[in-house]
Amino acid sequence: MNTLLDLFAENTLLWVLTGVLAYSAAAMWLRNRGILPDSIGVSGPVLTIRTLRGRIFLDRLSRPKRFWRAIANLGLGGALVAMVGSFVLIISSAISALGASQPSAIQQPQNFLIIPGVNDFLPLSVAPEIVAGLAIAMVIHEGAHGLLCRVEGIDIESMGLVFFTFLPVGAFVEPNEEATQSVSRGARARMFAAGVTANALLTIVVFALLFGPVVGAISPAPGYAVGEVTPGSPAAGTDLAQGDRIIEVDGAPVDTAAEFEAAIAAAGDTVTVTADDGDGTRTVELERELQVIGSAGGNPLGVTIGGEPVTIESVNGEAVATERGFFAAVGEDERATVAVDDSEANESLGGVSEAEIPIGAYIVGLQTDGPLHDAGAPLDQPMTIVEIDGERIHDNDDLATVLGDREPGATVEVVGYGPDDERASYDVELDPHPNRDGGFIGVSVFPGTSGLALDDIGVSEYPAGAYLELLGGDGGEGATDGLALGGLTDSPLGLVFVALILPLGSLFGLPFNFAGFTGEIANFYAVDGTLAALGGGTFLLANLLFWTGWINIQLALFNCLPAFPLDGGRILRMVAEAVASRVPIDDRHAAVRTITVSSGLVMLFGLVAMIFGNQILSAVGAI
Repeated sequence: MNTLLDLFAENTLLWVLTGVLAYSAAAMWLRNRGILPDSIGVSGPVLTIRTLRGRIFLDRLSRPKRFWRAIANLGLGGALVAMVGSFVLIISSAISALGASQPSAIQQPQNFLIIPGVNDFLPLSVAPEIVAGLAIAMVIHEGAHGLLCRVEGIDIESMGLVFFTFLPVGAFVEPNEEATQSVSRGARARMFAAGVTANALLTIVVFALLFGPVVGAISPAPGYAVGEVTPGSPAAGTDLAQGDRIIEVDGAPVDTAAEFEAAIAAAGDTVTVTADDGDGTRTVELERELQVIGSAGGNPLGVTIGGEPVTIESVNGEAVATERGFFAAVGEDERATVAVDDSEANESLGGVSEAEIPIGAYIVGLQTDGPLHDAGAPLDQPMTIVEIDGERIHDNDDLATVLGDREPGATVEVVGYGPDDERASYDVELDPHPNRDGGFIGVSVFPGTSGLALDDIGVSEYPAGAYLELLGGDGGEGATDGLALGGLTDSPLGLVFVALILPLGSLFGLPFNFAGFTGEIANFYAVDGTLAALGGGTFLLANLLFWTGWINIQLALFNCLPAFPLDGGRILRMVAEAVASRVPIDDRHAAVRTITVSSGLVMLFGLVAMIFGNQILSAVGAI
């Protein structure tokens, strides 16, 4: 019994399935008793509502027929391009999924469902906005089909909505079949492309509002935004929590992350911080402790961080509690003796692991034919760089600073230690850096020192300014420095692309997935200007626009898949009929059927491979 209860407690999907079964039973009981009106149909968890209302409105709206046909022709052209692109994307994604050793997070079956709380990337906190955006997208999509039916003189039998339990998952317009077949092939194609066109146009409108006046009225709130508190850290021993803004350090105000880092670097082993959680402020005292919170494979100290962080006890026999103390104890020496308290991993050594290691910037990868590789450094071996041109390198920041002061084309001496702990020197001719001024030696660097990510507080920053800038707002100077997506926001299409992938941010190198200005995240922002009177309503509006645009473009792209009964499959049939009518073949209907069925099967197998391919191959391999 306890095992069953534990299973339910840990498995959200199981709760959802149980609720779906209960809903289905109740809905079918009501249907069988004749309680539901004739306009409502029930088939398991799927409920449909049919109506004839709205046809008069569509008749009036359809009167500028030339205008709507022109818009539909543009949409048809875009849909044809999207059909080809979606076909290629599905096939390439399926091949990638089949070739991957492990499925990525996005390939988990639950993450193909737009259900907040079940999909790992869609939190429950934005469920109202997602449901509203989905309902708007479906009504606009099917309403556009109905509008083009009236533009082309096609009668409408009925219209309605489709629900999966209480969630709107579809809408429909049922044109008269005889009237549909009586109009030209071009008219039918425009009608089938109308839904995709409407979703694309609505996306443009809502994103224009979001990127313009709405995001323009939002700014980062002052302070250091706490995105995460490291378990087992000094901060975890206090009541600091995710969603707090640290606004003071030892009584001095801090308005930015840079000011916070500078204040912490100058503070002592005990530091007092004041945090604002949106409802009020509180002050806590932290006893700092230097910890390794992340590690690179093969690092010189041999530390692997799995769960709890590891504490550094001393450097060269000197007790240290801060990063400043760590580097002060190292001094200008290339090597230092580091003692680490790691009781679980080193019980046989009495809980203390001590080793003499090189202290420097840890290189985890070399660029093929890059400057350092050309100078003789091996590709497949990590390296700890301790010196460049006689200047001491302690960590990745020192490396960036020294190379930033060098001109491309200059030759510098790079000194480092390989995995064999042997000191090596290379004369490297610098390339231009691809993202900033200064030189480049063609390496990937682990953030920290000697393959160790150090922290003496235990909080990590939520890049509120960076995410605001990625949405077209003003995140402050240097907000997106170091982010791979920063250069994409210079064009409207780039902004749309970034907005679409922000909920999946962790897959693209961002520290957090962005689900909107919701919950505790809203504490990191303030509303200024003309929308200030709305207060928190501005965040609600921004979330609604964000998710409406996100869902609309997803719905449009999905419907462009060349597979029946999607719009893309119907358009493909129109194209196949047009081509077959001009080709001297005996059985044109068979040729059209072959093309459409083959495309649909390829799409089906591609989607199955994307979602389940890796699991199927693993099961086959196990057999």
